[in-house]
Amino acid sequence: MNPRRNLTLVTIAATIVIQFLSSASSAQPRSAPDSKVRPPAFTEFSNPEMVQILGYDDSDGNSNDAMEPFISRDGNYLFFNNLNTGTAANPTNLFWATRVNDVTFQYQGEIGGAVNISGPLDAVASMDSIDNFYFITTRSYESTGAPGYLSTIYSGPFADVSDAASVTPVNPVAGVAAPKLGLINFDQEISADGNTLYFTQGNFSTGNLTSTEMMVATREGSNFVIDPHSARIMKTINDKYLNYAADTSADELEFFFTRTNVKAGQIGIYMATRKSATKPFGEPKKIDAITGFAEAPSISPDELSLYYHWKNPSGVFVINRVTRTMKP
Repeated sequence: MNPRRNLTLVTIAATIVIQFLSSASSAQPRSAPDSKVRPPAFTEFSNPEMVQILGYDDSDGNSNDAMEPFISRDGNYLFFNNLNTGTAANPTNLFWATRVNDVTFQYQGEIGGAVNISGPLDAVASMDSIDNFYFITTRSYESTGAPGYLSTIYSGPFADVSDAASVTPVNPVAGVAAPKLGLINFDQEISADGNTLYFTQGNFSTGNLTSTEMMVATREGSNFVIDPHSARIMKTINDKYLNYAADTSADELEFFFTRTNVKAGQIGIYMATRKSATKPFGEPKKIDAITGFAEAPSISPDELSLYYHWKNPSGVFVINRVTRTMKP
């Protein structure tokens, strides 16, 4: 199947397996880490609870869909997008909210500037500690000969002036365009220090998503290049299932992601750890406290809250979180 005639598949790549599994589911001041050494061990995540976005959803989460949360590195902002329909008639756009407390954010509206202009899909936000904003867009993927050809990862400077957020200009991230039509990069996250980009490359060459590969790119000046050790770093992550929606702690020693077994109708959020930011990740472990249809984790700056989107019993996607505490 010609992928150029199936760009509708591209536009839902941000949470690509929704089309496969929806029928199977029921449902502060900024600071940089001082070292790459993990503090004392954390307890397990527990206590799933809904996060309310005042002015966007109601107290039961039965109004507007909210997906792909990202908590800014200073904890002051929640970025998210609406339902991943990704069509010209029902575009997927990016929004922002400001922190009230850990489970309450105040809705501020769409992100302005050059973000929400592509039509079908602008989604999956992330941001480094100095406010360089990254997102997924399908605006130039098929633009043969243009600078953004085969590119879906864009970035630009984020500014919040008088409670009006904007990102202008935005440009394709150099060095991480897909190698050919049918391969699509989605679900990116930039590291806190802005030097490492994590993303998933999906194979759509048959017209459906058949495989994924999580990849690591490192900064070289204003460009990124695929890390020569990417496959080794992600060896335990890239198994036979669909793996996507990368999220890292500020020190990059913890890695959170979504894993989906389409044939079995199973989906879960997993985490893996490592002892050094240059080493491969260890064997992933499913976060058992997160049940039902849940995707797209985002760890809080204090690393005690993990946010994600969850399909509630009414069929609406809401932002949830689970929490943990440090052991004595």
